[in-house]
Amino acid sequence: MTASPRSGASSRDMRTWIAELEAAGELIRIDKPVDPHTQMGSLLYQCREKALLFEKLPHAWRSLGQAPANMRHAGIAFGVPEEKLIPHVAGLLGTRVAPVTVDTGPVKEAKFAHGKFALTQLPVHIAGQRDGGAVIGSGLMVTKDPDTGKRNLSFHRLQIKGPDKSGILLYPRHSWKNYLKYQERNQPMPVAVFIGHHPLYYVAAATTAAYGDDEIEIAGGFLGGPVPLVKCETVDLEVPANAEIVLEGHIPPHIREDEGPFSEFQDYYVTGTGKNPIVQYSFMSRRRDAIFKNLQNGSEMEGCVFHKVPMSATIFRRLKNVGGGPNLHNVAMLPGVFGIVIQMTQRFHGEAKNLLMAALSSEYQHPKVAIAVDADVDIFNHSELLWALATRVNPSLDVITIPGTHNHAMDASLPEIGAPGAGLWQRQGSKMLIDATIPPPADAEARAAFERIRPHNPQLRLEDFAAAASMPLVEALPKLFFGSKLLR
Repeated sequence: MTASPRSGASSRDMRTWIAELEAAGELIRIDKPVDPHTQMGSLLYQCREKALLFEKLPHAWRSLGQAPANMRHAGIAFGVPEEKLIPHVAGLLGTRVAPVTVDTGPVKEAKFAHGKFALTQLPVHIAGQRDGGAVIGSGLMVTKDPDTGKRNLSFHRLQIKGPDKSGILLYPRHSWKNYLKYQERNQPMPVAVFIGHHPLYYVAAATTAAYGDDEIEIAGGFLGGPVPLVKCETVDLEVPANAEIVLEGHIPPHIREDEGPFSEFQDYYVTGTGKNPIVQYSFMSRRRDAIFKNLQNGSEMEGCVFHKVPMSATIFRRLKNVGGGPNLHNVAMLPGVFGIVIQMTQRFHGEAKNLLMAALSSEYQHPKVAIAVDADVDIFNHSELLWALATRVNPSLDVITIPGTHNHAMDASLPEIGAPGAGLWQRQGSKMLIDATIPPPADAEARAAFERIRPHNPQLRLEDFAAAASMPLVEALPKLFFGSKLLR
């Protein structure tokens, strides 16, 4: 499906995103000097609520991180509340808007040939204590299928190994498939990595689509208008004209070097570490006053947000058609991204298990644990999920494991087969579904046993009754608490 362009869609970039976050009270400016190698990671890791803009970095750089810091920020980027985010994005997933080619753009304001730039001069941070070095986690890599010319856009971790060289982890999906085609020809694969843009570009890159689908067109669908692209200088690729920085280069065939460890999305270091390919860079272009984008990984960090949004939306869209159209409310990926929760109201006994099986065999390899709950359970409050597991599950009937499944290669809890950088790399393990739903409305008597407690006058608010001297304590109370959605 195509969409009609929305006014101003092509002008949305990292600058407009920073302004939007600041207007919403979601941006913290860091005006003291920060060392990216020894200090920035700690500041990013402890800030899961607000975006951080570092204004005094070495070599006069600025850098944005934790933007989006959480699913609430993702809702701001898409223009909807957190509760409506996933159904909204699910409705956009089939929309494609073709990009337009322009002569130039802000990313072409400064150009640096080989030998005139150094990756080591960029404010790339070291995320964790055991990381193998500074890693660019925010670079979106553009490649093309050498047979069809179809473009692919994807996330990759890029461990800096010198002024013009980085390692790269190629997960066995579309970029890896493109690379193998070049390697079979004994040719280097041209790549372009752009760093720093509006978050909807990152969500598009994290969206799993069919091989050959152009994630730039998906970004256009999210933005509501065509992405403006400019030609690269040294490789036959195109990149967004409004990006902050572009690195051009090649991935040579057959070369493998030690890469990792790295602080990954599961909150562990080890996965993906090994003999991985490298990238040789030949050119850099950027805005004259470019702002670097740093991305801190770890559970419930920015990197997780970019993947949880399209993953949840894709599975939501899949589940909407299971069994003729269930009463599906929402879907959310759980911390660690290998778990998913489905919020639904069963029409029939056993329907939740049907949806759980569909979620575990979706377009994504990640889901290993799937949980179904009812609409009265706040899926964004993990205490409520634990409560549902403790009070609505009969383990012998509602917990089912499926052995011998193919699982995500980055799941360190499962046995690894093969190794990164090799033809066979996977994890083989099992999957689990947990039905924490209550009986369907059609079985009113059985359902009535699970009616939740509600106080009289739930509209009352503590701040309207507390003494003035106690108001600082009241205002400091967390906004998210057990049963909070029931007390609106």
